[in-house]
Amino acid sequence: MFTGIVTACGRVAKVERNGERLGLTIEAPFDDLVDGESVAVGGVCLTVVEHGARWFRVEAVVTTLGRTCIAEWAEGRRVNLERAMAVGDRLGGHLVQGHVDGVGRVRGMHSQGDAVVLDIAVPDEVAETTTAHGSVTVDGVSLTVGAIPEPGVVQVSLIPYTRAHTTLGALTPGDRVHVEADVIGKYVRQLLKARGTI
Repeated sequence: MFTGIVTACGRVAKVERNGERLGLTIEAPFDDLVDGESVAVGGVCLTVVEHGARWFRVEAVVTTLGRTCIAEWAEGRRVNLERAMAVGDRLGGHLVQGHVDGVGRVRGMHSQGDAVVLDIAVPDEVAETTTAHGSVTVDGVSLTVGAIPEPGVVQVSLIPYTRAHTTLGALTPGDRVHVEADVIGKYVRQLLKARGTI
């Protein structure tokens, strides 16, 4: 479980393809990782399979590759990082599983005061459970949905701190991003479907 509060930005140092698996070595400012630990990499919960001083290695299997854009990542790419939440931690963002629901696309962006407002086209699974002033995770960053300007599009604002301390500040129209819907909304939808309400 994560909070969507990015603690560091890392860099993809090495990409290795092994059949249907993709191995990624990530340079990161962490010195106390352990093998088997979960780390959200660009919003995707991945397991540390090997680690060393200021680097760790993870593997993405076919199911992960099918619902993310990790297969497109190249060496040198910057990625948002968050280690799993410990019991007793502050929940500064919202409950994030690192279970990406799909890939969205930046449709547009504009300045609004000192914020940058993004319009992101999201998959139906995300749109169905997203509400204005609710939460959405974009590349591992917990964001508040400012508006839903049209069906299938969520609008979020990036404050200067978020732009400076995450990879979201480098986004441009057309970029693909990992999106995860709010987990509470997903559970409510599933319960209603099971009861035949929707």
